[in-house]
Amino acid sequence: MPAVVEVESGGTARIECNFYIPGNGSYTYINWSYIDRNNQVRLFHITGSKILEENTDYKGRLSVGEDKALSISRVTVQDARTFVCQVGAGSHGMGENRTELHVYKVPGAPEIVANSGGVSVQSSDIPQIAQCTSRNSFPPPNITWHKNGEQLQPEEKMVKIPATVTRESSGLYTVSSTLFTHVTREDRNSLYHCTVHYWLRGQRHTVESRRVNVTVFYPAQHVKLQVMPSSALVKEGDDVKLVCEADGNPAPVFSFYKRELEDNWQDLTSLADTSSGVLNLHDVNKSSSGLYRCQTLDLDDMRQLEKDVELVVNYIEGVHVKMEPSSPVQEGDSVRLSCDAHSPVALDYQWRDEQGRKVAEGNQLFLSNLTFETSSNFSCKVIAPSVPGLEQSKQVAVAVQGKPRIVAISSPLYVRQDEVVNLTCKAIAFPRPSVHWNVNGTAHEYVENQHVASNLTVRVNHDLLRAGAMCRVSNALGVSEKHIQLLDQKTPESKGVIIVAIIVCILVVAVLGSVIYFLHKKGKIPCGRAGKQDITKPEARKDKIVVEVKSDKLSEEAGLLQGANGEKRPAADQVGQSVVHCPSPGPGLLPGLGAEARSVRGASR
Repeated sequence: MPAVVEVESGGTARIECNFYIPGNGSYTYINWSYIDRNNQVRLFHITGSKILEENTDYKGRLSVGEDKALSISRVTVQDARTFVCQVGAGSHGMGENRTELHVYKVPGAPEIVANSGGVSVQSSDIPQIAQCTSRNSFPPPNITWHKNGEQLQPEEKMVKIPATVTRESSGLYTVSSTLFTHVTREDRNSLYHCTVHYWLRGQRHTVESRRVNVTVFYPAQHVKLQVMPSSALVKEGDDVKLVCEADGNPAPVFSFYKRELEDNWQDLTSLADTSSGVLNLHDVNKSSSGLYRCQTLDLDDMRQLEKDVELVVNYIEGVHVKMEPSSPVQEGDSVRLSCDAHSPVALDYQWRDEQGRKVAEGNQLFLSNLTFETSSNFSCKVIAPSVPGLEQSKQVAVAVQGKPRIVAISSPLYVRQDEVVNLTCKAIAFPRPSVHWNVNGTAHEYVENQHVASNLTVRVNHDLLRAGAMCRVSNALGVSEKHIQLLDQKTPESKGVIIVAIIVCILVVAVLGSVIYFLHKKGKIPCGRAGKQDITKPEARKDKIVVEVKSDKLSEEAGLLQGANGEKRPAADQVGQSVVHCPSPGPGLLPGLGAEARSVRGASR
């Protein structure tokens, strides 16, 4: 028989009974029993094929196999005892062996609870850190403690680890262990855990708990006061935070002060959040600069710490623009603009025009050959490169004075009789000019920068068409005027008709000449150069009618082709003269013509 059999609670234990009888003899009986308080309590009596089970607490959970091994089902921790197998062999006597039944229950993960109230480094007693509990295990396990992975050992006046073992009604054990130890400020980040150790089949096993952190209270040793954003970047109009930090836990009470004249300190605590250590300063200005102090008070030991910081509020002030010469300037003059400002940091200067476009850099701007068009508002932009966003601007008006200059006028203007038209006159000047017309009508003025535009609505009559209109612009420095010419729209139409008539006439003559030339080349028309000739026909054709064809349109065309002065030019000068003698056409050749045959001329004399 094995000396020890291990089985987990709730499982089935099997205990073998191995024996040997000399001479291959057989047993006469086998008894299974267990030891209870030094007494044997029989469970089974086996003789031959008969198995007799005794009435015990095990009834219903026992069985004997063919090999006479004892099986115990639904094992409990109370079954952990010694079992005896006794074999009787007649004349060979009796023998027995014993087996220890060990019942175990693996403990679950231990439960750890940290001290929720926190511990102080100034505590005179050893403070409790955490408690660890292991439940429902058998036999009772052992518990150890660890800090940051290293095992802690009991140490007098420094570390205590008391434990309690409780046996539940189920026979299982609950083991509880508590860790007491002094802490330092470095333990604010320490992690603690406990480990449960138990034995199983001769080997040691462990189960670890989760890691826990304990709140550690300690007084402040250092205080830090800083400006956010950085003091070097603070500018007028910013919102600034003064943040005071102390390395104590819990945070101490914060107070804020600002140094005034004669080393007096102004209490600003009412403006601060004393719990978080933040002093908010809104819309700071030049007067907000100075020395600020944060003071801490630890309520445990009433210890005070303090820290100072200098707040520098960067600013730009006194931006001034000077124009030389300062007297009013005329067109063609030159001026110099100078810009100056004051600031505790280095400054850059830029010049921009009225549209915001950068025109120059540096604190001076030179403008030469000024005109009305270059008159404008210029701005000097002062920038602090080391402090982003710190800038100021100052505007100056450069006004060029002079008599008006008319820059646009609606002339010449083609109109019709009795038509309502708009006459436009646009001028530029400073001081602002006034616009007058020499004709009656409805005038509307529009002003844009230094430009003045006047629209005059009038009805065209004979006098206006003949004389035109006069636009007169004036101010204190002079007068300018221009004439608007009105032209009748019929004139361009007549010219167009003449041009079209000339083109048509030229085309008609060109076509007629081409036809005559074609007939001549074919031999149809024998022509001479010596004026009018008779056209000889064969005798058989003497009775045929000879027709003289004249172009009636030529005289009309000649009338259209006039010079620019209206005089008529001879038609011969316009298209040339051509005399052709031709035979009479055959019947039906020229229908509708007269019966008399005449010569055909290219133009009337």
